[in-house]
Amino acid sequence: MHHRAGRWLDWLFETLSRIGTLGAIWIAIALILALVWQRWGVLIVTAASVATADIVATGLKSAIDVQRPSSRYATPHTLVPAPHDHSFPSGHAATSFAGATVLSAYAPRVWPAWFLLAVAIAFSRVYVGVHYPLDVVAGAVLGVVTALLLLAVDRRRSRGGMQAGR
Repeated sequence: MHHRAGRWLDWLFETLSRIGTLGAIWIAIALILALVWQRWGVLIVTAASVATADIVATGLKSAIDVQRPSSRYATPHTLVPAPHDHSFPSGHAATSFAGATVLSAYAPRVWPAWFLLAVAIAFSRVYVGVHYPLDVVAGAVLGVVTALLLLAVDRRRSRGGMQAGR
């Protein structure tokens, strides 16, 4: 939870938290890559992974009743508006790690950048005070597993055609 120790970083983590909403940043990156490469698979698999991770995270939040830090503790105050749903797992972390995993399959040379952004977005949710660390770890695992499953489905579907990462 954010304790205002590094106020000069607030703007960065607030921005990371906002760009991670609904996985929009990952879909935007995939759209740019699809346009540049003229290969739509990267956009389709990224969007499907991000959407699936978000849906599963939302379902788990409904089933697992963990209050957000801001609902349990009066201080410190959150840096962004706290969502009204439950805390576990983090949807931002789930969509970010799903996006990073898919983009790493399609652009493996850039994998450190994708995962650095995913980690930064996930950490931002703890920094701004709306998640516990375990929420983002669970979201990250959920996102990676979701993306790997959808990448496997895509590879089976496209046997003999162009596969991710090539």
